[in-house]
Amino acid sequence: MSTVRKIINDPVYGFITIDHPLILQIISHPWYQRLRNIHQMAFAHLVYPGAVHSRLHHSLGAYHLMCNALTELKSKGIEITLGEELGAKVAILLHDIGHGPFSHALENELIPDLHHEAISLLILKQLNEEFDGQLDTAIDIFTNKYQKPFLFQLVSGQLDVDRMDYLNRDSFFTGVAEGVIGYDRIIKMLTVKDGNLLVEEKAVYSIEKFLVSRRLMYWQVYLHKTVLAAEMLLVKILHRAKELINKGETLRAGSNAFDFFLHKTRSSSMIREHLDTFCRLDDHDVMATIKNWCSHRDKILSTLCRFLTDRRLYKVRLQAEPIDEKVLKEKTREAIDTLNISPDEADYFVFTGTTSNTTYNPADERINILFKDGSIKDISMVDNALIQHNLSSTVKKYYICFLR
Repeated sequence: MSTVRKIINDPVYGFITIDHPLILQIISHPWYQRLRNIHQMAFAHLVYPGAVHSRLHHSLGAYHLMCNALTELKSKGIEITLGEELGAKVAILLHDIGHGPFSHALENELIPDLHHEAISLLILKQLNEEFDGQLDTAIDIFTNKYQKPFLFQLVSGQLDVDRMDYLNRDSFFTGVAEGVIGYDRIIKMLTVKDGNLLVEEKAVYSIEKFLVSRRLMYWQVYLHKTVLAAEMLLVKILHRAKELINKGETLRAGSNAFDFFLHKTRSSSMIREHLDTFCRLDDHDVMATIKNWCSHRDKILSTLCRFLTDRRLYKVRLQAEPIDEKVLKEKTREAIDTLNISPDEADYFVFTGTTSNTTYNPADERINILFKDGSIKDISMVDNALIQHNLSSTVKKYYICFLR
């Protein structure tokens, strides 16, 4: 095997080292390079102008943290073979490869009932064929079928390197200091017992800071009402486009790939046959299409598209109680009068919904702390813990979107 060593200059971590030919081949693959053209944070840049980093940035950052975590665990005498190391690195590098345009904003909209993780797995299997089975271990780790669970837990768990990177990177690019976490200290304190990932007792406060940072980032950034408004506007544009197509109207997208997914019946079996078409889709296809539709003859579609391109977003009200029916009717009447549209069409401009976030739920996800005496406790059971059961409940908020 020829020696490969390349470095990538990352604004968050400094130099990221690529030292295996398979990793370099994957990064060079067109399906991976597509991630350059998908925003990591969808429309967050409409609120935080610096948040224009891509899914490619994030996956390289998560790969870097995985390299650090594996090095740390090996230094503590935990046995990790070269094959397992490579498998874990490939798994984290490709963990988000199945994201479509605008990531979570359009999840289940382009392809109903198929999450990006399922598409990521399809792509991993396809790449495995191209690379003559070199991704076998990575696929086993990605699907949690490998005999060492801690490798999967590093890729996808409550304390995985994916979350560590996106919190760190998103806070860096948005300038939101509340998201900064002590990722390097957490990685230094990782250990393994009975095949599972644990954290040494000394890292308790770093873990609590990590969980609190995640909660703050969700409400301050990811679920920010203006970000929510832009994402819902995009969803409504897609709904209107599909409604027009179903009525037999001619509607063309800005690229062949996007056109294909707008007009074809979408299913998981169809995706398997058209992975290459899916892997040509990115944010540019969607935004070019929306710019074209700004002059479409359908008043609803063109108005929605102009609202998004001109950043004339919905007004959003978030609250703890359900939206009053009287408020909904009042805002609907205003939209009908302002835009001279029918009550059915007003549903595109005035609607309600819910959004939620959980800080830490020990029922389905665990961060286990290893104490000096060998005992293990869940983070929420540690004496004087900040993350207690009162923070494990889901915080749900109700919202209404309406015309400004």
